[in-house]
Amino acid sequence: MTTRNSSELRALAGRLRQAAGAAECLHVVCLCAAWCGTCRDYRATFDAAAGRHPTLRFSWIDIEDEADLVGDLDVETFPTLLVADASSVRFFGPLLPQPDHLLRLLGSLQEAGPP
Repeated sequence: MTTRNSSELRALAGRLRQAAGAAECLHVVCLCAAWCGTCRDYRATFDAAAGRHPTLRFSWIDIEDEADLVGDLDVETFPTLLVADASSVRFFGPLLPQPDHLLRLLGSLQEAGPP
C-alpha cells in the first residue's frame, strides 16, 4: 500500500465514521462498481455476512457513484474490502469473492480485538 493510499484510507475511514455517527464497531466496506459482474454476484455474499454479523456495520459503496466519499483512493480490483474501527484501518485489499474468505477475515479481525 502506498503512502498516498494510506492517507486516503484514513480519510475515507474518517468520512465513513462521520456518516455512520462515529460508531465504535468494526465498519466493513465493500468498494465496488455497478458495471462489475463480480461485484454484482458478490453482493449476496456481502449481505449474507452482514446478516451473520449484526454487531458490525456494513456498507456497499460504488466508487463511481460515491466518488466524493471515496476521494482519491486507488482501487485496483473488485471487490476490494476496507475494514476499519474507530482508530485504525484493520484491513484493505481485494478479497476473493467467496463467502468463506469474508467470514474467515471477519472472524479473525473480531478475535484479534482492538489493535
